[in-house]
Amino acid sequence: MSVPGSLFIDGTWQDARSGRVLRVLDPFDGSLVAAHDAATPGDVDRAVAAARAAFESGKWSGLPAAERADLLHRTADLLVRDREHVALLETRDTGKTLRESRADVDDVVAVLRYYAGLAVVDVSRVVDAGPGVDSRVVAEPAGVCALVTPWNYPLLEISWKLAPALAAGCTAVVKPSELTPLTTAHLLSLLAEAGLPSGVVNLVLGDGEVGAALVAHPGVDLVSFTGGTATGRAVLRAAADTVKRVHCELGGKNPNVVFPDVDVDVAVDNALYAAFLHAGQVCSAGSRLIVHADVHDAVVAGLVAGAEAIRLGDGRDERTQSGPLISAAQRARTEGMVAGALADGAVLAAGGRRPEDPALRDGFFYRPTVLTGCRRDTAVVREEVFGPVLTVETFTDEQEAVALANDTVYGLAGAVWTGDDERAERVAAALRCGTVWINDYHPYVPGAEWGGRGQSGVGRELGPTGLAEYRELKHVWRRRSPGRSGWLD
Repeated sequence: MSVPGSLFIDGTWQDARSGRVLRVLDPFDGSLVAAHDAATPGDVDRAVAAARAAFESGKWSGLPAAERADLLHRTADLLVRDREHVALLETRDTGKTLRESRADVDDVVAVLRYYAGLAVVDVSRVVDAGPGVDSRVVAEPAGVCALVTPWNYPLLEISWKLAPALAAGCTAVVKPSELTPLTTAHLLSLLAEAGLPSGVVNLVLGDGEVGAALVAHPGVDLVSFTGGTATGRAVLRAAADTVKRVHCELGGKNPNVVFPDVDVDVAVDNALYAAFLHAGQVCSAGSRLIVHADVHDAVVAGLVAGAEAIRLGDGRDERTQSGPLISAAQRARTEGMVAGALADGAVLAAGGRRPEDPALRDGFFYRPTVLTGCRRDTAVVREEVFGPVLTVETFTDEQEAVALANDTVYGLAGAVWTGDDERAERVAAALRCGTVWINDYHPYVPGAEWGGRGQSGVGRELGPTGLAEYRELKHVWRRRSPGRSGWLD
């Protein structure tokens, strides 16, 4: 398996010539999936120049919105055609199950079609400015966009950025994680097959050096980044020198609050799904379970049984329920966080080890882990692990539950489980996060905005706001019968 090239610039696939080889490994067994030369800052210069030339020519931004929408629809059709192939690429890249990868492909199709529909909606408006004046506000494309995506949802995350950027009439340079470039490269091939003009979207495959050069580039008008909070801070600092528009979707330490008036089996099942989907490598993972004291023991017993029963394995095996972590480094970080929690007095209720199955020995696996008795100041409670680790906390009343849930620097997502509709609405209103689920976890729809508060980021993706992120508003004032101002009379 290979990528068509480490660069897609001005409509052609090319190989970088850095002499530094990047290797894409299958997290299931550490085997080599693909290898390519890393892009360089010089390659970034060429990619940005191509995007700039395409933008200034108007070959994309000057097209009628309906034609841009048609291309998004054609790309969605091609993705449907290639669904199984793309799902396999995503599983080889990330280690997630084919079930998850197929769902990602379907979600990307929905995102492309959503923004195709939104592209043709006229958002300009007339402003009443008095007699003799025509005053209107119009939306224009923001320009050249740097789109930097993470390794956990490479295909889904690029669609959240690229679909609205293209709908708005922008051009782009895309930089996926060096760990998971395969599906992003395939999407670029589909866009070209669908008829996207050369230079409108360009691709550079590289590591942090390339990402840093891209976000700081003076030829870039807007940066959209999804990834870790520490890297997000660096992106914001780098973009500040040229005062770019920046959108950052960063980490989360998301509360999942369970009141005693729920079906414990249902709450446990959903808590396991919330915490351990994609081996916990989800920015919105429900990694902090906050449970009422009356049902704490029953919930923990259910969590332990459920976590120990989760089948780890190759994502290509339909029987697998959870795959590996993305890398040996990510597993080592997870192990270190668990060890630190235990040293701080936490109780290991389930997991906390690598699997014993010899068939999984070469992969980056770690058993789904449940920790109880954690102190609030323990790192595993405060910091994003990005691994299959669930902490359990206890509360006795609604006020305490809300206080625990909001006791975090993050604010991406959260959930509340209760049979009391009024309580559900009160708690949902009190949670300081961008998405709140009531009696559910993880669903999203393209038409609803996604993003966080606090250190979970700046700006929103999806929904109409996700398109507005890639537009600049311009006020156009016209006096119908011009005359002297009178100020100097």
